Amino acid sequence: MKKLTITARILPDGKPMTVIGRDAWALRNLINAGTAGCTPIDHPGPRWSHYIFKLRSFGFLIETVHENHGGPFAGTHARYVLRSSVEVLRASDQQEAA
Repeated sequence: MKKLTITARILPDGKPMTVIGRDAWALRNLINAGTAGCTPIDHPGPRWSHYIFKLRSFGFLIETVHENHGGPFAGTHARYVLRSSVEVLRASDQQEAA
C-alpha cells in the first residue's frame, strides 16, 4: 500500500513542501477540521502529539488547546488547531485536474 503524500504550502508565500504518511493524514485532518480542530478522541490516531511536533518542524502554526473530559478516566486531552493558512497543491490519493 502506498503512503499518503500531500504537497502543500503555507500561504501567502510559502514554498511547496511534501508531507508523507501519518503526518500527511494528520495535516489533512487539521485542514478539514478548520477552527474546530482535532482531538485524538474525535480523530483516533496513535501518536497525535508526534505528528503535531513534526508538522510544526515544517513551519505549520498549530495551537494546542487543553480540554477537560469526564467519564471513568477523567482528565485532560489536547485539541490541535491549525492556525496557518494552507494550500494543498497535490495529494497522492486524488486525481490530477484535467
